[in-house]
Amino acid sequence: MGHDDLPPLELAFPGPERDRGVAAILSGEKTSLTGLLEIYEHAGEAVPTAGQRFSVLDSEGRHAVTIELVEVRVVPLKEIDDDFARAEGRGYLGVAEWRTAHEEFFRSDGVSEYLGRTPVIDDDTLVVAERFRVVEPGAPDSP
Repeated sequence: MGHDDLPPLELAFPGPERDRGVAAILSGEKTSLTGLLEIYEHAGEAVPTAGQRFSVLDSEGRHAVTIELVEVRVVPLKEIDDDFARAEGRGYLGVAEWRTAHEEFFRSDGVSEYLGRTPVIDDDTLVVAERFRVVEPGAPDSP
């Protein structure tokens, strides 16, 4: 299966934030993703499962890299730890910085506009915590 056959994955919104995320995946710094469960529910999308592969898109909507999920958990925000936060590849020193950045994003105008309201973000807010590995470009079927 080529990357054109894979479901697309878009980090944040197009622009600098997405570009930094794609660069962090390509450099190997980013090996985890966090999504707000409410966004999946609003979109009518199933929570991904380990083993699924995605074509990560850049800000122009072009394929940048293929990833494969190795772990997917739906957990309350309070269960994210320092190790997972650092694996986000954004330079977070720990979960406190990670949480501040994610709370800001989850309450951003773009997310609020998409959901039709500003979501409540607290310790019990459910997030989809995913760990992934990069599948080499040009070899999307490699083990």
